[in-house]
Amino acid sequence: MFLTCIESNAAALILVHNHPSGIAEPSSEDIDITNQIIQAGKILGIALLDHVIVTKDAFASINANY
Repeated sequence: MFLTCIESNAAALILVHNHPSGIAEPSSEDIDITNQIIQAGKILGIALLDHVIVTKDAFASINANY
């Protein structure tokens, strides 16, 4: 993920992944990995703007809500 950002000279990224369970609420693992990615991005100078979870009928923004 960061390699693509570096190769593209990106200043920021947005992550999106699905929850096939249909529950858009982020798991503790989702929040943990988001925080790890934020820290790694700070080292590389690439900001994480948001991490969005999508389901068939809903979505949740980790950065906006947690």
